[in-house]
Amino acid sequence: MAAHPVSHFLISPLSDGAAGLPLSRNKIPSSPKPKVTRQQPFPKISARLDSRPLRAAVIGGGPAGASAAEALAVGGVETYLIERSPSGSKPCGGAIPLCMLEEFSIPADLIDRRVTQMRIFSPSNITADFGRSLRPGEHIPMLRREVLDSFLRRRAESRGAHLIAGVFTSLEPPSPSSFVTEPYLVRYAAGGSPRTLAADIVIGADGANSRVAKSIDAGPYAQAIAFQERIRLPPSQMDRYADLAEMYVGSDVSPDFYGWVFPKCDHVAVGTGTTLAWGDIKKYQAGIRARVGKKIAGGEVIKVEAHPIPEHPRPRRVRGRVALVGDAAGYVTKCSGEGIYFAAKSGRMCGEAIVRVWRGNGGGMVTEGDLRREYLRRWDEEYSGMYRFLDLLQRVFYGSNEGREAMVELCGDDYVQRMTFESYFYKKMAAGDPWKGLGLLGKTIGSLVKAQIVGSWRESEMNQMMY
Repeated sequence: MAAHPVSHFLISPLSDGAAGLPLSRNKIPSSPKPKVTRQQPFPKISARLDSRPLRAAVIGGGPAGASAAEALAVGGVETYLIERSPSGSKPCGGAIPLCMLEEFSIPADLIDRRVTQMRIFSPSNITADFGRSLRPGEHIPMLRREVLDSFLRRRAESRGAHLIAGVFTSLEPPSPSSFVTEPYLVRYAAGGSPRTLAADIVIGADGANSRVAKSIDAGPYAQAIAFQERIRLPPSQMDRYADLAEMYVGSDVSPDFYGWVFPKCDHVAVGTGTTLAWGDIKKYQAGIRARVGKKIAGGEVIKVEAHPIPEHPRPRRVRGRVALVGDAAGYVTKCSGEGIYFAAKSGRMCGEAIVRVWRGNGGGMVTEGDLRREYLRRWDEEYSGMYRFLDLLQRVFYGSNEGREAMVELCGDDYVQRMTFESYFYKKMAAGDPWKGLGLLGKTIGSLVKAQIVGSWRESEMNQMMY
């Protein structure tokens, strides 16, 4: 997708009448390290913004950034979306929850496959068929990230966001004496030249290695690495995966995660991930290939991908008038590794929160307190329980082959399957039946006893897992 022809915009001097509009274009001389000061054309911004709309810079054009940009533009915010690689793709399994299709108006032609069968293989290759409890019409949509991301960016553009193909380099905050009134200066490179954009609000949606997060000292956090190969199979083998996805667990595949075979339009994505052993990721990729075996034999590797993914939310996700969303904020779930929906959802929630505050206060500036109250608090209230629950599941079941065997055994239970699908498809913690939940608690303890690891877990933690 070509960049919108607005490669360089700066806030024009405020004056009577059309202050701030139209925006002036100012050419910055090409030099290795251009020196930019807070003189004209970077005037102080009125806290009331009476004569111009709020301006936002969104860094990163994946599901989080594109969804944020769309929400901002729809709300009347002057929005610039900076994406370093509009034609690129991210290694990703590509599964999204069913609710995302309607909630984000995802067209049917973007979906490569609709998975109705899911098989989970234990370390000893015991299999649980994880699809028999699906209701009519339920399925797991599978798509390619480059297709989804491009669609979301185009839609944000159609709503009024300006797409800039550029690499974000740094963020200069306002001076302490004028923190509320001055803009942030967003530095980026585009077309081989350094550029600067002045913005009232900045949203960091630039992934696990977020430069925006570093700019605001968002704090350390653990990362995993995801590695996958896209493999084109002969038609007879590809037919097997028409509506089938597979997951493999075991110390040969990953010491703390799982391996996958997910179907795409004309190929399968075969991959794995780990937090504990980045240096051994190719060994674990060889492990998943060996486990899948002849089902992918003779296939052609058409692409190899690797990318970091966050393991938990960052300590600081809002600072000043800067907010983090998606992977930059750490919104990837433990146990499942799901991130697409939460990226898009967090971006939209953040964008809508900014619009809500800006319109609600009569066009005034959006503050850190506003972002914390309207975005961060609402996000945590809705999703923090789910993140804690999935973190507990990973610690219980992914730490040893015995735990993985117990997990696969439990996955064969119809009640487990139904509760899993209710939570995954519709992104709400399923309430469940208390009596069935009590029975499941007994089955879980039994499976862990057989696995000889239950003694290391307190009863209170087991109760948390069930309720």
